[in-house]
Amino acid sequence: MKHVFGPVPSRRLGRSLGIDTIPLKTCNWNCVYCQLGRSIPLTNERREYIPSGEILTEVRQVLANSQDGDLDWVTFVGSGEPTLHSGLGKLIGEVKGMTSLPVAVITNGSLLYLPEIRRDLRAADAVMPSLDAGSPALYRKVNRPWPKLDYERFLAGLIAFRQEYQGKLWIEVMLVKGLNDTEEALQDIAPALDKIQPDLVHLSLPIRPPAETWVRPADETGLQRAQAIIGEAARVVQPNVEQGITQRTEELESAILGIITRHPLREDEATALLDRWPAEQVRAVFAGLEQSGKAQVVERYGVRFWGAAGGRYPQAEGSLRPSR
Repeated sequence: MKHVFGPVPSRRLGRSLGIDTIPLKTCNWNCVYCQLGRSIPLTNERREYIPSGEILTEVRQVLANSQDGDLDWVTFVGSGEPTLHSGLGKLIGEVKGMTSLPVAVITNGSLLYLPEIRRDLRAADAVMPSLDAGSPALYRKVNRPWPKLDYERFLAGLIAFRQEYQGKLWIEVMLVKGLNDTEEALQDIAPALDKIQPDLVHLSLPIRPPAETWVRPADETGLQRAQAIIGEAARVVQPNVEQGITQRTEELESAILGIITRHPLREDEATALLDRWPAEQVRAVFAGLEQSGKAQVVERYGVRFWGAAGGRYPQAEGSLRPSR
């Protein structure tokens, strides 16, 4: 499978079947914390990056081979920004016609100021945009967007979508230590969230290998500060690797590549996710992927992560640190 992966266990979505609508790393943001590495170059062009028919064929095949209980959600989550795929609205509608499972879209939300994007996402059961900053200056430091994607337009798009959307709107705030977990930063984020009125605010930490080596997750004090300032809608969300992959038709190498292209993993996490296969076999496949140039090892926080070969991760400490 090239465009469908998992299911991957998620604390927010249970066993989620992922649908990727774009190539690695097609994005209009270059977030300092991104687990897929830097966006080089940035792009804000909407087009059909992958033929919609190819994606739908894979979805049909996986759903046909799935049994009751294998899946909880179907999730559009790209190797970058999924709303850059011009056929996303049609894809959501087609998938909704194939299954009774709820459909989610994970997006940075940068294009929600466009009426056509808001229309594309209305059929989804849950939409999960990002909001990591409450000011234009911090938005530029954390998300490093396409130059013409200004903060005021971004925030206005989130507010407009909430007013039109009847499904679950869950905003994700990725907390970076010393950057947006400070009292000043959070006091700016809180009123922006009040204007949007999401159903929930998911507080997340960059525990995967971030694009920039200096990025560190907020500590417990930072998390508690965020919960106190943002209020009762805030929920701390941590990754879940307790359940294994249930997709039976994937070969081991394809299964591993499908995951690490979208979610870099520690090797012990991969062993837990791929518990259908012997641990020795999983390790051997990783070694073969590295030798063949299909995967790479990225070191962050003193831990080795496996990621896709195409991800751009600087190794020098302090690279591209934002000015204070």
